[in-house]
Amino acid sequence: MSEGRPHASVLRQGDGAGEVTNIELFFDLVYVFAVTQLSELLVRHHTVAGAVQAGVLLAMVWQIWVYTTWAINYLDPNRSPARFMLVLLMLGSLVLSAALPTAFHGHGLLVATTYVAMQAGRVLFCVWVLRGEQLQIVFLRILPWTLTSSVVVLLGATTGDHMRALLWALAIVIDLVGAAFGFFVPGLGRSATTDWKISGSHFAERCQAFVLIALGESIVVIGTRLDLDHPTWRNSAAFAGAFAAAVTFWWIYFDRAADDSSRAIATSSDPGRLARSAFHYIHPLIVGGIIAAAAADELVQEHLEGHTEPATGWLVLGGTALFLAGHALFKAVVWRVASWPRIVGVIALAGGGLLAPHVTALALGFFTLAVLVAVALADRILHPVEAAD
Repeated sequence: MSEGRPHASVLRQGDGAGEVTNIELFFDLVYVFAVTQLSELLVRHHTVAGAVQAGVLLAMVWQIWVYTTWAINYLDPNRSPARFMLVLLMLGSLVLSAALPTAFHGHGLLVATTYVAMQAGRVLFCVWVLRGEQLQIVFLRILPWTLTSSVVVLLGATTGDHMRALLWALAIVIDLVGAAFGFFVPGLGRSATTDWKISGSHFAERCQAFVLIALGESIVVIGTRLDLDHPTWRNSAAFAGAFAAAVTFWWIYFDRAADDSSRAIATSSDPGRLARSAFHYIHPLIVGGIIAAAAADELVQEHLEGHTEPATGWLVLGGTALFLAGHALFKAVVWRVASWPRIVGVIALAGGGLLAPHVTALALGFFTLAVLVAVALADRILHPVEAAD
């Protein structure tokens, strides 16, 4: 970067350019609220339709957060332009999060307009602030794709619930396809992933922070559901089991794979490709599994006796299965290996569906805990040497 180039100061520079800053962590606080809202939505509507709606909304929340992470990987958050952008996006995210529970029942237009304002506004801001920089062309290519998906989101807000979910999901697909093809635009060409000159370690650390946000929701649910005035053995067992499951989720993700993946992307010759494929594309599955598991913990506490209801059973088993499947995909993309403990764990959880109607939700929760512990132990047995992944 040549001396005196206009607006060069807005970019991260120097040895500490890849560090996560306080303003980024402050920005993340809004997403604690967003994850809580999504979890509560699943608790209230733990049906197939409710799961689809929660999944679509999670994808929208993730798109806002992760595209902001891409932008702030380039822009220096210690400079006023990036801080201004983050604060405005934080405000918009807070409004969006508040409207999530009623996105399909009364506040669809508010969700759509807020989402579009943040997505399109961020791209336009980056195009403006990066004028004179080579990086500007990347955002110029993103802009038509974002505007196209924005039209679809706004159109979805004018339709009924099922069509709204379909159109909003289509908007997400448009963005993902755009990224897969380097946001090709006639006349402007396409961006190669090598053009996305990011700090790989920073991007990995940011995505790991979102996983912690999701785990934090689990801890909140576990704590608020502990009955201190009239404890029973079932309530205490559900509390202990849910806490052990949260710890095991953390262990499976963070014990080795998190640090190893940070090193892998930091030393990669094409960190942009890994950031897109392993983190941008796959991490919503991991996060979604944790959110579903948190909702399942709450339902288990509400139904400690009697056989497991079908909807509760699929949430208890499905959340954990989604987490393990997402993490297996993550390891496959980063290291090109099949994680058999996770694959076998998903198969065991699918088989647990046969068990679910005959046991209590509490027993089913302990079954999923046993699967998680088995996966964690298998990791230790199969890969006893650090970084063996």
